[in-house]
Amino acid sequence: MPDEESILLRGLEAFAELGYDGGSARVLAGRLGVSHNFINDRYGSKAAFWRAVVDAALKAQLAGVPKTDPSLDDAEQLRLIIAGFYRSAVDTPLIGRVLVDEFSRDTERLDYLYEQYIAPTLQLMVPSIERLVAAGRMEPIPMDVMFFAVIPPVSGMLEGPLARRLGRPDPASAEQLTATAERLARLVVNGLLATGAEGGRGV
Repeated sequence: MPDEESILLRGLEAFAELGYDGGSARVLAGRLGVSHNFINDRYGSKAAFWRAVVDAALKAQLAGVPKTDPSLDDAEQLRLIIAGFYRSAVDTPLIGRVLVDEFSRDTERLDYLYEQYIAPTLQLMVPSIERLVAAGRMEPIPMDVMFFAVIPPVSGMLEGPLARRLGRPDPASAEQLTATAERLARLVVNGLLATGAEGGRGV
């Protein structure tokens, strides 16, 4: 019997490849190398297994996002949070495929992702954003626009085959990936600051 960590990792691989609807509990069990009724016996349902898989991947990813530091300038704080999110995505690339699939579907799974992970992640950035807007350094931006300004660049950390064709070394070192995350975050934050009444002040 595989250990719990292996089961959740194989489950993540299966959901990333097949999508949620692409495999029954029996098919998933075959991917895990366990008996056909294992998922229902251990987790109660395929939906509960999906939540366990997502929790394991996203909690590990979000653990790498820096905590807020009141001593920092708000623009720098925002950059650090976004860069931390980008860096952590490298450690769990498969969850990105799962999220892309789920973001286009109006399901209870999307509700779960939003309530447990998306909203809390955005809330990390909200205080800094509000102060930047109040100071005239950033234009007020609807939260949906903010989300899609910040999240899509994470593909720059995950799309290795395309990145190599665009000139990224193969394999990319940890230092190179960290530098990429920093550059992406700086571009995003500077773009947001450029909307401000003062013309934006880069970090």
